[in-house]
Parts: sequence; C-alpha cells; structure tokens
Amino acid sequence: MTSDGQRAGGRSRRRGTDDSPGAGWAGRGHGAADAAAGPVLRTVGLARVYGEDQSAVWAVDGVDLDVPTGQTLAVTGPSGCGKSTLLQLLGGLDRPTEGEVWLGGRRVDDLGERALARLRRRAVGFVFQAYHLMDELTAAENVELPALLAGASPRTARRRAAELLDQVGLADRARHLPSELSGGQRQRVAIARALVNKPLVVLADEPTGNLDSAATHDILRLFDELRTAGQTLVMVTHDERVAATADRIVSLRDGTLADDTPLHTDGGTTRLGTLLSWED
Repeated sequence: MTSDGQRAGGRSRRRGTDDSPGAGWAGRGHGAADAAAGPVLRTVGLARVYGEDQSAVWAVDGVDLDVPTGQTLAVTGPSGCGKSTLLQLLGGLDRPTEGEVWLGGRRVDDLGERALARLRRRAVGFVFQAYHLMDELTAAENVELPALLAGASPRTARRRAAELLDQVGLADRARHLPSELSGGQRQRVAIARALVNKPLVVLADEPTGNLDSAATHDILRLFDELRTAGQTLVMVTHDERVAATADRIVSLRDGTLADDTPLHTDGGTTRLGTLLSWED
C-alpha cells in the first residue's frame, strides 16, 4: 500500500487508523435543518474489501467524501482504482465492509434490503455506460418504469416520461425501441429514466464511454443543463476532458482519495466551454 491513505482527507482503514475529518460527524443528531445545511451525500471511513486475509483486495479504502447539493462531481483515476465500486456504494448497489454512507442527512448503509430498494428507486438515479435499457420496452416505457415501481399512477408516469423525453430532445422517439435508437439517443433515454423520480442525486458510471464525440457533446450539454437546474451529479469518468466540465474532481488511487480539486469559472462561464473547444 502506498501513502495514498494519508492524503486528501481520506484514511487507509487497513492501517488501523481512525483520525479522519468526518469521524465524529455520524454521532450527532440529524434533523431536517441538519439535512438542509449539510451535504446531500456524505461518506465516513468508507471501505469495501473483497476476499480475506492475504487475498483481500481493498477496492475502496477509508474514503471520506462530502458532496454539496447541486454540485457536479467527477471521480477519476486509473482502471481498477475503485471508482465504480465507490459509485455502487454511494447508490446502495453494494454494501460497505466498513464505514458509513449518508444521503439527504440520513444514514443509509445500514438499511434493510426493502428500505434500501425503496431508497434506490426514489432518491438515486443511475446512468450506466451500457445504458441498461429494457430492449422490449419503448423509450417512453423505459422512462416510465421506475416511476411505476415507485408507486406513481400510470397517468403520472406517462406525463413525467413525456416531459423528460422532451427535455432530452427525444419527444419524437418516445415510441421507438432501444434497437431503433443511436448510442447517444439511448444514453439520453437512460438519463431521462434516471430523473423520472426527481432523485436527490444522479450517479453516472462512464456515461460517455460508449459514445462518439458528437454524442458526448450532447450528453455533457444535458448534464450542464441539469447542473444549472440544481441537480446533484456524481460521474465516474476516465476521460480528463469530460472531468474538466465538472465543478470538482476527486481522484482515487488504490481505493483511497488521492486528490480533491475544485474547478472554478471565469466570469460565470461554465465548464462546458472546455468541452466545446475540443478538436475531434
């Protein structure tokens, strides 16, 4: 293990230390006022270990992270550094070996399976590199499905899906199957689906990884619109140019938080300007 566990506010649990900046946070009460004042997403000493003893792999190792409401956060780092595992832990798709995950002022890593499933449906939107659309459903039906699972009426789900498909520029593709859409269009459907239940946070894992430059531009324009509207977004990306469009970049090394860099604008210009200046 390198010295990464001593950097950027994280700590390596495999070293047995317990002096992170967030160590005492979870012991305090968290009412509505605390949730409004605090970050929408927080981890405390977060770790995920696969295997045991000498074969143990610390995919995520003592990560302390705060994500304020409305921030677009890019998570970067080399392949195998724990980016996707961290995202899965944040969204309740995996459970930590150690540490805590807080969402909207509530600890969620210790929820039961049913409560965690409700949380994922109602409070977290997921966008994946491979889209994960249901092939037998139309674009509109793919977007409607999470709303129906969360208890919305069919009428409400249809209306919300129509609004979101219009927002992502696919109103005229609502009745098309995924096989009839381009990669960029499928990703826009996936983003609409992630937004249908008005989540607290959208988690995107390599959302532009399968897209060409033109489709990437479209997706990042959409993300910029969501950021302007106040949507919290955490995206994993291996592409430094995509990361540069975020408000903040955190880098992982060997499962630990190696760097945390805020990005600033000049004269109110958004980071999207960086993307639009690319030369293909």
